[in-house]
Order: sequence, then structure tokens, then C-alpha cells
Amino acid sequence: MPAVTVDVVVIGMGPGGEDAATRLARAGLAVVGVEARLLGGECPYYACVPTKMMLRAADALAEARRVDELAGSAQVRPDWAPVAARIRAEATDDWDDAVAVERFEKAGGRFVRGRARITAPGEVTVSTADGTRVVRATRGIVLNPGTEPTAPPIEGLAGTPYWTNREAVAVEQLPDALIVLGGGPVGCEFAQVFARFGTAVTVVEAMERLLPADEPEASELLAGVFAAEGIAVRAGVSAGRVEHAAGQFRMHLDDGDVLAARRLLVATGRGTDLAALGVGAVGLDEQARTIPVDERMRAAERVWAVGDVTGQGAFTHVSMYQARIAAADILNPHSDDEEGGGESADYRAVPRVTFTDPEVGSVGLTEAAARDGGLRVRTGLARVPSSARGWIHKAGNDGLIKLVEDADRGVLVGATSAGPVGGEVLGALAVAVHAEVPTVRLQQMIYAYPTFHRAIEDALGDLAG
Repeated sequence: MPAVTVDVVVIGMGPGGEDAATRLARAGLAVVGVEARLLGGECPYYACVPTKMMLRAADALAEARRVDELAGSAQVRPDWAPVAARIRAEATDDWDDAVAVERFEKAGGRFVRGRARITAPGEVTVSTADGTRVVRATRGIVLNPGTEPTAPPIEGLAGTPYWTNREAVAVEQLPDALIVLGGGPVGCEFAQVFARFGTAVTVVEAMERLLPADEPEASELLAGVFAAEGIAVRAGVSAGRVEHAAGQFRMHLDDGDVLAARRLLVATGRGTDLAALGVGAVGLDEQARTIPVDERMRAAERVWAVGDVTGQGAFTHVSMYQARIAAADILNPHSDDEEGGGESADYRAVPRVTFTDPEVGSVGLTEAAARDGGLRVRTGLARVPSSARGWIHKAGNDGLIKLVEDADRGVLVGATSAGPVGGEVLGALAVAVHAEVPTVRLQQMIYAYPTFHRAIEDALGDLAG
């Protein structure tokens, strides 16, 4: 095929790539977006959107089971069929991205389905079903390759029909028993969903606790909920060997125990093959795990990177935030001049939510990270059940607020909000961390009564001591 010359090539059309490409196309640039899988990336088809539909359904079951404690009696009969049908019809269009492609093309972009590789500065070679196409970019290249599920090098695991999040989202019939390898956000969310629909679930986490990147108090809280719901947790142990025979998995743990289940979900991490992306052609390290970028998302001369590959968190909201900055920098390349004043990336208040029940929302630094960073730290803690709304809510009121203060400056540098609507309560704390609102000012605020967010006031009181 003859080479094509455009202004910008976007490699990877996940949320950030799609957003950047659409912004640039609407601004009048000639843009080609390249994606080997589905336009929109992991989020709408295998992650954020369908998994939250699963969690919504599982939470509805949990609330129905709480009727006996609060309002009389109810009989609950789980049925996975409507959940699977909703994921296909409402979230993924049966994993068809035609609507997304049409939306991008109406914005003025050109979409190419294929695998892209940088073959020279300003040049991308795309392998498609119809052959190879060379696309040259006069303004630059935006990298948004996303990540693929990875599996640890466990003896016997390779070649078995284990699940990743992609297979778990698409399942139409639930197994009677499931082993979840990995107790991070993905593993915990799936574990609770399947358990609430009747699957016997065991979570195996090599670290000493669930959600090891979050505050220990949040991990302890979730572990208690899991125990009450019958989800077995094996933390602090590793899988030494995996066997699969006669439709059954057997996992040998390093402490000698053996777990058996019909299915195995591997949720231990994700990665990007930078060598396959050809980043060496623009002077970047192909053996690295991530691509370093500056505050304007610049990775190399006329190369920008956004999303998971930048190492700032595998979150849709971070990817789209970075896309906005990258697109603005491409459209106004002199924005960093003294008179330019373009937006620069600021990650001190990155919010993140694990949508278990209770939801675990966090922003900024954990206590451990703040101490490791050399800060003099004060913390405040409040339990949601002891708050007015928590006491009223009663069944399903597990939760806490933890605040992390830089004691020398008197501002919050991190916070955790766990509870029935922990991710929503987090919003107020994210504003406080981002704007560096003095904790004295936060203590002087009026907090609506009786709300879950009023527990922030209690945590501030504990912080003040």
C-alpha cells in the first residue's frame, strides 16, 4: 500500500488514545488512530464498564440479603443470565466497536485496525489484515499502547485454560469453584462478584494482605467482609505449581496446601511490550517497563505517551487527563514558553477506587509512602459504623476514613475513604489534597448531617488529637 502522510498518528486507541485523537481531529489536524483490538481499549469492553455492571448486580444481591436484618424477610435467587446479557447488550455490543469507530470517524479521524510499530522517527508501519501500511506523521506520534494481562512464571500454568479479566467478563455460566490468583483491585472485585452469585472462591495473594497498595486498615476491613461472606483468603503465600486435568485446576501453594477449583482467574498484573512497539527507533529503552514522560507528556522528539505505559497508574481517568495535556501541547507547541502557560501534569492527588463492597477509595499518598518520602506525618482515623449515617445504615455499613497529613505544612497529602459509597465520599478528600487546603480550614467546615462524608469530620478530630 502507498505511504500516507498525516499530522499525527496515535498508536493505541484506548480511552486516552481515543480522547487525544478525537481532540486533535476536531481541531482540524489529519489524524490516524491505530488499534489492534477494539477501539476504546480495555475499559469499555473488559474492565471498568462491564465489571461495574457485574458489581452492581452483586451488590443488589447483597442488599436483598440484608432485608431480613432491616425490613422483614426476602428470598434471593441469584441468576447470572441477566448480568451476562446486559454486558453484551449495553456495555460491549457483543464486543463490537463499530459505534466507537463511527464516532471517531465523524470527528474527522481515520481509523486503521492493525498492529503498529515505529520504524523511524515520524514513521509508523502498521500490519493489517490486508497487508502493511506506512504512515508518516509530520507533527508527531502519540503512544497509548495500554497493557496486556500478564501471568507469573508458575510451573505448569502456561498452556492451561486460566482466565484473565477478559475471559471472566465474558463468562455466561459461573463455575462452582474459583481460585483467584492476586488480591489486588481486579482480583478482589471479581472474587466478591462470583462469591455473591454462589461460587466458592479462594483468593491467593503473595503479599501479606489484600489490596497491598492501599492502607493496612482498608485491607483489614475488606478481609473481614470477605470472611463474613465466605470468601477464603490465603495471604502471604505463593503458588508453586499449577496442574490442570479433567476440567479441574489444582494449585500447590508454597506452604504445602493444595487448592482445587473448576476455574482459575489470574489477576497478578499487566504489562506492555515496548520492543514490539519499536520505541527504540525514537531513542527510548525497549526493555523498560514504562515510558518516562515530562509534564507535557513528551517522551521523545515529536513523541508523546499517555496512559498505563507512563507508569502513573493504570486508570482511565489518568489516561484521559494525560490525553488532554498531550493534545494541547501538540496543538500549541510553544505552550511552555514563559508567555505560554499550558497545563502541566500534576499527580499529587490521583484518585483510585476499588469497587468492592465496601468501596475502597484512595487519593494521594498512603501513610507508609508519605513516611518513606521523608515527611513528618500525622494521621486521623474514623470508623463509618460509629458515625451517624453508618449507625443508621446498619447492615453493610463497614467503612473508615483515614487521613494522612504533612504535619509541617498542615495539609493533607493522602486519604482513604472506605464504605458503602467510599468512592463518592473520596471526591471531597481529593479536592482537599489537590488544592492543599489547610487541615485547620477543613476542621472549620460544616459537614451535612447525617451523611457518610461527615465521618471526615470525625477523622479530622482524631488527627487534631
